[in-house]
Amino acid sequence: MAKSTQKITLSQSRDIPFNKLVLSQANVRRIKAGVSIEELAEDIARRTLLQSLTVRPVLDDDGAETGMFEIPAGGRRYRALELLVKRKRLGRTALVPCVVRTEGLAEEDSLAENVQRAPLHPLDQFRSFRDLREKGRSEEEIAATFFVSVQVVKQRLKLAAVSPKLLDVYAEDGMTLDQLMAFTVNPNHERQEQVWEATQRSHNKEPYFIKRLLTEGAVRASDKGAQFVGIEAYETAGGVVMRDLFQQDDGGWLQDPVLLARLVAEKLDREAQAVRAEGWKWLEVATDFPYGHTYGLRPITGEAVAMTDEETASAEALRAEYERLEQAHADADELPDDVDRRIGEIETALAALGDRPVRYDPDEIARAGVFISIDSSGDLRIERAYVRPEDEPVVPHQPESTHEEADSVVTDIVTDEVIGTVDGGSAEPQDEPEQEDGIKPIPDRLMTELTAYRTLALRDALAQDPDVAHLAALHAFCLKLFYRYALETCVEVEVKSYVFGSQAPGLNDTAIAKTVNERHRRWSGQLPREPGDLWDALVAFDADSRDALFAHCVAMSLNAVHEPWNRRPRALAHADRIAEAIGLDVAAAGWSPTVENYLGRITKARILQAIREAKGEQVAQHLDHLKKGEMAARAQEVLDRSGWLPEPLRTPNRPLASASRELDAPDQSSTESAGVDSAATGCEAAMGDAATLGEDEPATIEPHIIAAE
Repeated sequence: MAKSTQKITLSQSRDIPFNKLVLSQANVRRIKAGVSIEELAEDIARRTLLQSLTVRPVLDDDGAETGMFEIPAGGRRYRALELLVKRKRLGRTALVPCVVRTEGLAEEDSLAENVQRAPLHPLDQFRSFRDLREKGRSEEEIAATFFVSVQVVKQRLKLAAVSPKLLDVYAEDGMTLDQLMAFTVNPNHERQEQVWEATQRSHNKEPYFIKRLLTEGAVRASDKGAQFVGIEAYETAGGVVMRDLFQQDDGGWLQDPVLLARLVAEKLDREAQAVRAEGWKWLEVATDFPYGHTYGLRPITGEAVAMTDEETASAEALRAEYERLEQAHADADELPDDVDRRIGEIETALAALGDRPVRYDPDEIARAGVFISIDSSGDLRIERAYVRPEDEPVVPHQPESTHEEADSVVTDIVTDEVIGTVDGGSAEPQDEPEQEDGIKPIPDRLMTELTAYRTLALRDALAQDPDVAHLAALHAFCLKLFYRYALETCVEVEVKSYVFGSQAPGLNDTAIAKTVNERHRRWSGQLPREPGDLWDALVAFDADSRDALFAHCVAMSLNAVHEPWNRRPRALAHADRIAEAIGLDVAAAGWSPTVENYLGRITKARILQAIREAKGEQVAQHLDHLKKGEMAARAQEVLDRSGWLPEPLRTPNRPLASASRELDAPDQSSTESAGVDSAATGCEAAMGDAATLGEDEPATIEPHIIAAE
């Protein structure tokens, strides 16, 4: 006869008054974890108790029940109820649903309840948040209910909005949570699935690579065009912005570059209309112009418009208020928020009043033009008052036969020491035609002979007066750099200013370019408008001003650019000598290695070499397992403000900043600074030693060339 299966009997459920419950010493939970007691109490107050307590009767020494019950499983719920009782939000005799256990051990009950509890899969939580949102609960309400921030709710809703196919892959542990977070950047499910399929065929499945594929073709919100238009205007026009809620994304990615380009062009055109109304002959409008785009054009100077009486009074009142606020809080360690805000407003207002508009000569406006573009921060850049060579006033033609003949004769004097001879023979004096009565112009031939002698004498005298020679060279340089078609010099020296063109994208927006351009414009404003007045103006300058202007002119002619089609090893070696003489530090000038300007364009081996030189071998080892893109991004963080420079930017015999500074103790909180930094030993020449090469010989190995990957 078959034996019947014994049926189990479940533990009894009872409602027990709160004041009859006590905590049990058999509860295995000793370490605080999970939701805090305060948050749990608030949740119980909102929705009452969702799970019963597990209790056991308290027995006396004789084994009889005392009417009290201890809690081996559910201690945190009990403490939350206790907190509500203390705050008088729950009565001391309120009935609490409990499961009464009498069999087994209390420790076993506590351990089983905690160990056999299956945690909620993250995807279930994401979908639960989504369901609550679809049922009308706001993000703020969901955040308040579950004691999380609104940002966390938005992140989980984003995760729940990923393609259902990819969510199924994540549910089956086919992708990591970091990979799933990367897919939230682009809301297009079809594109998400395409990228996932592409990663399955690739060795690279890193989140950054997924994000790069999803944002391919999009424009960063930090792009100057996006900053110029504004994200709000772009979205109003129907544009979509992809955002990363899990990492810093600098504002996200604009998904419609065609729309952005149209908005940029339309806004630039509107801005150009206002400038065109000023009467300029021409306007050139573009999002960007290459560095040196104004070379060959003559800038014209105007006069700043003086302040009106009302503006002057306003500026004085603002300065007085600024001084009162500073004096009133001179002893304060930190300014109050309202005072700090007001001081900022005053500084902004004073800067606006000090930025005076410039008035130009109407005749000059009629022949000059304006460049309109966008600077690196997304602000409008207006470069007014440039005259093209073809728009310059017509200069009367000067006959050059006398000049050329005099030059030929001077050459004869220096080479043959005989005036008027070319082949070394003696010069026979020629009889001059008999003059008629009265004073006639000196014959050209005689004028040539006389001025040739004077030229030779002037050369000798000028060579013995360095100050005047310096002034004459400076005069010639200024005519070349600041004027066009100026013939007001007899010193035939040339100064050329190299035009960078498009060889260095973004160079026009760098701080050093702005410094050089501003210095050139400042000198241009101090020189007279007419080249004929230049000599007198230079004579009036003090010695320090002339030296500074001379240095500027010479500096503008310097060309140390490596060009594959124009090998100049001796010139580049000379650039090293100049850099060493003036102690050039390119890092102090503002250059720092980034993914765009260096790290993303070289091999992994060179990236690791740079980290090794700047931070040491241990830091390099921490990064050597990364993929190329992530390694470049991490290297940018590691090398930021380190002073490290690649070989072409180094100055001979000058140690790198990272090699000369005192090493700090390693910071164990970050991977980048783990271990002890090691100084780079030695410093290679920036351009290499090419002294043994001939000027026209091919340079088969040039140390200053960095091979791009």
